Amino acid sequence: MAGDYLIVNKKILPDYLDKVINARNMLESRDTDNVSCACRKAGISRSTYYKYKDFVFLPDENQSGHKAVLSMVIKHKPGSLSDVLQTLSSMNTSILTISQAIPVAKKAAVTISIDTSSMKCTVDSLISRLKKLTAVTSVQLNGVE
Repeated sequence: MAGDYLIVNKKILPDYLDKVINARNMLESRDTDNVSCACRKAGISRSTYYKYKDFVFLPDENQSGHKAVLSMVIKHKPGSLSDVLQTLSSMNTSILTISQAIPVAKKAAVTISIDTSSMKCTVDSLISRLKKLTAVTSVQLNGVE
């Protein structure tokens, strides 16, 4: 089953796949009454909707796992790692592992694996929040399961 799926950046996919997700979200949230209305608002045909509706999902939908691995570079000063951990805690994640390299040039590479099963937001919004911390130089998502 794992061989049936790919993780692909949506920038290289046709825009109608994103519109299918929008139409499905409108129906699920009851923003529209029927498929025809949702498709018209999303800018796709009903046949496109029915063809792809069961095959395209956002990463937070139908997740088989709830783990993510983040790599980041943080400033080497007191409280930097604490700020990161506090942010992760405030987003309802659980820390699974932490690996920090020896600081070089007043920066340290940190890899953190987290359990995202209790998170109330997306991984993208978590990364955006981490990037806003003054202690964080860069953040990268290495993988999700």
